[in-house]
Amino acid sequence: MKFPKVYSLEEIAIIIGSDYVGDSNFPVLGMNEIHVVELGDIVFVDHPKYYDKALHSAATIVLINKEVDCPEGKALLISDDPFRDFNKLTQFFKPFQFSNVSISPSAEIGEGTIIQPNTFIGNKVIIGKNCSIHSNVSIYDHTVIGDNVIIHAGTVLGADAFYYKKRVEGFDQLLSGGRVVIKDNVGIGALCTIDKGVSGDTIIGEGTKIDNQVHVGHDTVIGKKCLIASQTGIAGCVIIEDEVTIWGQVGTTSGITIGSKAVILGQTGVTKSVEGGKSYFGTPIEESREKLKQLANIKKIPEILNKIK
Repeated sequence: MKFPKVYSLEEIAIIIGSDYVGDSNFPVLGMNEIHVVELGDIVFVDHPKYYDKALHSAATIVLINKEVDCPEGKALLISDDPFRDFNKLTQFFKPFQFSNVSISPSAEIGEGTIIQPNTFIGNKVIIGKNCSIHSNVSIYDHTVIGDNVIIHAGTVLGADAFYYKKRVEGFDQLLSGGRVVIKDNVGIGALCTIDKGVSGDTIIGEGTKIDNQVHVGHDTVIGKKCLIASQTGIAGCVIIEDEVTIWGQVGTTSGITIGSKAVILGQTGVTKSVEGGKSYFGTPIEESREKLKQLANIKKIPEILNKIK
């Protein structure tokens, strides 16, 4: 998430009520999670296990719960609860905006686009030309949709990320200030859910087609011309490269990459990153040819035991 203007380190510290280490005029351009941070961004870290990763990331401002040696060219925001203060920044820069109309007056809708009844279009949504948005679709604030996109009934674009911190009193949600971005010529089936990024974008690439009842988690990036079949669940922060085919009832873990032109057969559990150009099956995932050989050999076990007897 980029801020509307350049803020100083001192200004950000005042917003969240924290101390800081660095020049008071140190420039702050935005905030992001560790996997998408850029120069000028704030990243938060609240566990010593991840200090080095945050301190040596592309982020130049680290929101941290302990004063540590600050790498050259970076600054620190010292907080007793970085998770809470990251949420404060999201609330400050991307507060929830109430809407009591079906289509927000700040939404931009392109020529030739059809909006069917009972669809909700939130604040500052952008929809391109010649799209078909069917009934009962919900499009949350700041979503961006390209040209020639079809979205079928009951789909939700832009719900919050499933991201929580466990506390003594229960689970504390990390607020979502990112977006959903749908590129040109995408098709999305009925009853799909595509969550917005925590601070960045969840992206569906040009020409990709998604079947009914598919879930796409926060900050996931899906490439061009992918095919994703029904009842697939894709976790957050996944990268799916171009022309990947995912068949029905596949589930993935978070933070993995599926290589270009890979084929994931039905009911596979994608437990790790996999190379492109190959076919995969099973849980844990393996190349499909090897997995099918294993299953064939398992069937032979009773025959082998009978021979031993």
